[in-house]
Amino acid sequence: MRPRFDFGDQVRVIRNVRDDGTFPGANIGNLLVRRGSVGYVRDVGTFLQDQLIYSVHFFDQQKMIGCREEELISADDPWNPSQFEFREKVTPTVKLEINGELIANPGDVGQVLKVLRDLPGGVAYHVRFPGRTLQIPEKLLDPAPADAPDLTDLPDEEDTDA
Repeated sequence: MRPRFDFGDQVRVIRNVRDDGTFPGANIGNLLVRRGSVGYVRDVGTFLQDQLIYSVHFFDQQKMIGCREEELISADDPWNPSQFEFREKVTPTVKLEINGELIANPGDVGQVLKVLRDLPGGVAYHVRFPGRTLQIPEKLLDPAPADAPDLTDLPDEEDTDA
């Protein structure tokens, strides 16, 4: 196992990093660093002798976080930022219909299940509306109001079949 990154390398985290119970002062599940954040490698170690773990200092968040190699890319690699993240609530800016069937109106609340960054037309999302999951370009979505209701019938990101 040879590390891909070295001490001082600038890296970007490609997944949201949440506390798994090992970050001091945070609760399990708390968002520690948002995907796309850039930090600097401070140390490289192993976990269970088969995973490389990088200690990455994220200056903007003032946090030192352990990241697996597959969660990191070089900060110089191409990156398409997104306005929304997994589980964020959104609303369409236009009526969404399939073959004349109304799926959602502006103001209806949906929840992001997956972020699609590498599509030719730009960033898009798998968004779950009650009963349907649609792939929607970012330009057709706005944030839902902060007091929007929780959507409890949603599958986890890995369970999405959209």
